[in-house]
Amino acid sequence: MAGEDAAVEWHEAREANLANWEERVALHEKAYGLEAYDDPTHLSDVVRHDLVALERFLPSLAGLDVCHLQCHIGTDTLSLARAGATVTGVDFSPEALAAAARLFERQAADATWVHSDVLEARAAVTGDFDLVYTSVGTICWLADLDRWAAQIAGLLRAGGLFYIRDGHPALYSLDENAEGLEIRYRYFPNGQAQQWDEETTYAGDGTLASTRTYEWPHPLSEVVNALIGAGLQILRLDEDTTLPWRFSDRMVEVPGGYAWPEDERDRVPSTFTVVARRPA
Repeated sequence: MAGEDAAVEWHEAREANLANWEERVALHEKAYGLEAYDDPTHLSDVVRHDLVALERFLPSLAGLDVCHLQCHIGTDTLSLARAGATVTGVDFSPEALAAAARLFERQAADATWVHSDVLEARAAVTGDFDLVYTSVGTICWLADLDRWAAQIAGLLRAGGLFYIRDGHPALYSLDENAEGLEIRYRYFPNGQAQQWDEETTYAGDGTLASTRTYEWPHPLSEVVNALIGAGLQILRLDEDTTLPWRFSDRMVEVPGGYAWPEDERDRVPSTFTVVARRPA
């Protein structure tokens, strides 16, 4: 059964997830529409949305140092660079970082790439940052959010901001294959991962040989409390109905991504956004 609890050690889960993500890279390079970035003004839909959300705190990224955690193949990282930032991308996948470097080289853009687990980021990355940024689809892969938040706090310079927009844990508790909005999976943590075996990924038509992955549910309270526990000040918490990828086949395409059918859209959030600051 998909999503069943698994008593797995972190190192074992991490190796399975890495094997899966290494294989995703080639599929995503074909599926992400990288040719669109040949237009020097093109930004990813994710970053375009996030820049608007950040405007009340950072009217511009021009001249700012930005660390992008779990950067994958670099499309959002490139978009941050095109918004004026000096960017550092961090990811645990060598294949993803190689793909990101190829994308930047084709676009004659500059970045610093760091091969590291996000839970070891502070020790691996040189310097500190005005903004630490995390794209959608990230923290479900992490077992320890307290350690995650500590890395973020350590990477930020005094007064720096942290920004995350991710899939909402209420969304992740739903049965993606049901005919309606039906709860199927655990919302709250119990110390165990959820085990998945899927030969496809969220983008691209190919199949994967390394099908086993492990994820951890994190309720919204855990995310917020981890950041507070690391000494960050929560500036804003938002929830939204639009997701950058299709969680369920029943979702319909809307500007900026996918959402539930209109008569269901106001019943459950699809994403959350948190903005936090390291005190000056």
